[in-house]
Amino acid sequence: MTLSIPEVTLHDGVHMPMIGLGSVKLKGMEGVTAISSAIDNGYRLIDTAYNYENEGTVGTAIRRSSVSRKDLFITSKLPGRYHNYDDAVLAIQESLFRANLDYYDLYLIHWPNPIQDQYLEAWQALIDAKKWGLIRSIGVSNFLPEHLERLINETSVTPSVNQIELHPFFNQQEQRKWHESHLIVTESWSPLYRTGEILQNDILQPIANKYNKSVAQIILRWHYQLGTVSIPRSSSPIRQRENLMIFDFSLDSEDMEVINHMSIQDGRINDQDPAVYEEF
Repeated sequence: MTLSIPEVTLHDGVHMPMIGLGSVKLKGMEGVTAISSAIDNGYRLIDTAYNYENEGTVGTAIRRSSVSRKDLFITSKLPGRYHNYDDAVLAIQESLFRANLDYYDLYLIHWPNPIQDQYLEAWQALIDAKKWGLIRSIGVSNFLPEHLERLINETSVTPSVNQIELHPFFNQQEQRKWHESHLIVTESWSPLYRTGEILQNDILQPIANKYNKSVAQIILRWHYQLGTVSIPRSSSPIRQRENLMIFDFSLDSEDMEVINHMSIQDGRINDQDPAVYEEF
């Protein structure tokens, strides 16, 4: 399948696809089959993490695909228990060994873990790993502006990406504005919220009918028009293909506003507030 996916240029010059595959819970041979299917269906961005325990699955799927490694964009993330500088360096190397890759296109600090308060050390490890050629671009996940400001002020290196929870019930408008003013690309995790629930939504279904698209396609198009990268997860080849078919139509401004107004203050799925949440 040949499909041209738009890309965004990160502030360090690296090009990143605007939609990719989230791989959480995709493990073993079932995971290899699902990820290989996604690559065959046109996905070039694959998102994993040390704590997903499937970097090996992702690496195997890459090697079994017909697409060259250089044409793929692979992301992984550093877990909270390895924020100490030396531990972080080893964890980055271990991430690569698990996937049998020479480099990651993007590597993120998974959570700031502010109580632990070692994310500056972790960030320095990512900065050095990029210098050593282990990572092409470095960023963070779930960082609030206060965490980002500290990284920038104390290291003079701005993350290229911040991957955050973002969906119609939690659109992160202020955070997105902050990112934009600092040339940080916003990436959305759980872009389809709880998929089973949101696909039956009474607000979104009429919009889907209007454009003759699925509710999932409407939501993913909304993410794209917000300027955010989205990483929906699906093991179904049919859903995978459907999730990519969002570039042949546009939501009008009225429909964008309808979806924007679905956001609520406490819209996080699992109440994981980066100001207090600790991930290990």
